[in-house]
Amino acid sequence: MAAKVDLTLDCANAQLLAAFWKTALGCVDEPPPAPFTTREEWLAQFDLPEDDTEDDGAWLCDPDGVGPRLSILKVPEPKTAKSRLHIDVRVPGHGSPEERWARIKAESGRLVKAGGRVLEEFDGHHVVMADPEGNEFCVASAKP
Repeated sequence: MAAKVDLTLDCANAQLLAAFWKTALGCVDEPPPAPFTTREEWLAQFDLPEDDTEDDGAWLCDPDGVGPRLSILKVPEPKTAKSRLHIDVRVPGHGSPEERWARIKAESGRLVKAGGRVLEEFDGHHVVMADPEGNEFCVASAKP
C-alpha cells in the first residue's frame, strides 16, 4: 500500500491562497479533527504564539476524499526562490490535441481570473502559472 500524501504551502496570506486553491482544485475547507467542532478549538490545544490566529492557516480537502489534503500555513519569511515541488492541475484529457489544448487554455484563463498569472506557455502541451503569492504550478491535460 502506498503512503498517503499531504501537501503544505507556506505563505504570507493563508486565506488568500486558500480561496485561490479552492477555486483551482475544487477543494473544500476540511473540518477540524474529532472531537473538535472548530479550528479555533483545535488550535487551542497547541502552544502557539499569542499573535497566531485561526486565519494563519487553512486546511483543504477533496470533497470526494480522493486527492491529497492541502495545508496552507502563514510563515514569517517571504518566498525567495523557485519551488522545487509544484502542483499540476490536470484538466480532462479526451478529444483531439486541439481540443485538449483549448481546455488547458480555458482553465488557465479561469485561474488568471481567480488571481493566478501565466508565466509561460508550452504550446499544445501545458501552461506554467503562479498562484497569487508566486508559487508555481502547471495546467496540463489528464491522460485520456
